[in-house]
Amino acid sequence: MTRLLSLVPLLRMARDTVSNPREGAETVLSLGVPRQAMWLAFALVIVLSMLLGDLLYLLAGLPQGGPLTGPMGSSAVVMGGLQAALLYMMAHAITQIGRLFGGTGRFEEALLLIVWLQFIFLCVQVVQLAALLLIPPVAGLITILALGLFLWLLVNFIATLHGFTSLGMVFVMTLLSGFAILVSLSLVLTMLGITFGTV
Repeated sequence: MTRLLSLVPLLRMARDTVSNPREGAETVLSLGVPRQAMWLAFALVIVLSMLLGDLLYLLAGLPQGGPLTGPMGSSAVVMGGLQAALLYMMAHAITQIGRLFGGTGRFEEALLLIVWLQFIFLCVQVVQLAALLLIPPVAGLITILALGLFLWLLVNFIATLHGFTSLGMVFVMTLLSGFAILVSLSLVLTMLGITFGTV
């Protein structure tokens, strides 16, 4: 657990996870992170992600508050709550849908892997931020590559969590559950009067 308190070992783990996602997921799951520490990390990655996201929007010349519009669309509290709800729903979907296919993963393990995935993409955001400052055209390419990396890591994390061997099956399962989550979230946003604006 002491390695979790230092940034350098975390960055090494993130690098190793990108190069070998299944082994990286196994390493994270073997750490025995206490429940309280996991929820603290959950809150921390959300706050840091929002801060970096706002900074990226500012440097890219995009409207502050992101693509959401409406009476509450620019509220930091609402945006943070929506991101927390999305990650929580992802962890539950990964757990429950995986079990329908014979998986053995638990919710706490799924949430821990989601937190770890968010940390890795905080690192990607930092790289993108540096690219915006130094080589702006590269930032867009990083965004495209990051989307592919996200899906690749997520599929491997789910396979490791539930003990699946077929990445193709997990990929299809991920797409279907992701679509269901987005539809559910869009309904909630509509009820809150929050819509997607043009960016």
